[in-house]
Amino acid sequence: MTSPVVSIIDSDQPEKWQQMLSDLITDPKELLQILGLNATDYPGDPDMLRQFPMKVPRPFAARMEAGNWRDPLLLQVLPSSLEAVQVEGLVADPLQEAAANPVPGLLHKYAGRVLLTAVPHCAVHCRYCFRRHFDYAGNAPNRSEWVKAIDYIAADPGITEVILSGGDPLAASDRHLRWLIDRINDIEHVSSLRLHTRLPIVLPQRVTPGLAALLGGSRAKPVLVVHCNHAQELDLQVASALGQLTDNRIILLNQAVLLRDVNDNLPALVALSKRLFQLHVLPYYLHLPDRVAGTAHFQVSAATGRELISGMQAQLPGYLVPTLVQEQPGASAKTRLA
Repeated sequence: MTSPVVSIIDSDQPEKWQQMLSDLITDPKELLQILGLNATDYPGDPDMLRQFPMKVPRPFAARMEAGNWRDPLLLQVLPSSLEAVQVEGLVADPLQEAAANPVPGLLHKYAGRVLLTAVPHCAVHCRYCFRRHFDYAGNAPNRSEWVKAIDYIAADPGITEVILSGGDPLAASDRHLRWLIDRINDIEHVSSLRLHTRLPIVLPQRVTPGLAALLGGSRAKPVLVVHCNHAQELDLQVASALGQLTDNRIILLNQAVLLRDVNDNLPALVALSKRLFQLHVLPYYLHLPDRVAGTAHFQVSAATGRELISGMQAQLPGYLVPTLVQEQPGASAKTRLA
């Protein structure tokens, strides 16, 4: 058994992550300047920034390769004029989530589990985001509205898992998370608590000893699903953050999105699975991109996805091969494609 990762995050400054969250890169020109790229070569579209602003944490930008327009991390966050291209079948709400939103802050799409939009914002705006058009204004509950969401869960004994998502749930303060988790843990029939988050990847400073202890102390079994698409995203700071979580007996899984020109090749996917395993994270899902308006340039076909999964099966043990899935509106679960 490997020894625990030694934390390199400054635990004496628990608010450091909040300061960094308020100092995101929001101007494409600044990001390009940091990377030594000529902004005059950037075919940006101001309309895209108005519709879906750019947000990039500086620790994430630090992992990008200077001078490389095709860097796989840069391509995920740099606004593109291609987002204005309208393609038939790509719509604002491809999963019809508005129909599964019975009370503010809660989505109930699948039997046995519900999703709470813990906060309406993220630390990073991934340009392929399937909730880039989501009604966050109508899903940012105040305390009394959160009570209604908790009451909805308590009234349905068939709900055994609560998923905290968003936005990104770890963009919430420890105080808000503790309040939500305490309310969830008071519901006896909820046996697992799952969080879907990108923050340990893009802003690993968010994972403090206090946060790790809070999540690890949940009565409902804690499962944390990180979102990492490329091995280049996993530096030593991320390793430290993930180590703190595993030290607190939190199950770690990864879901990635298959993105054209980012990770739609066998070497990238194999390297990602191997690096995740080094950090005690098991590959979980490989999603085909949701068919959301503004993301046509990221789309990858199901046939390509199946071919890549077949290639991974030939090189990796089964537990390092994620399940290829696609979400379909109205389906009872994610559709497994391979």
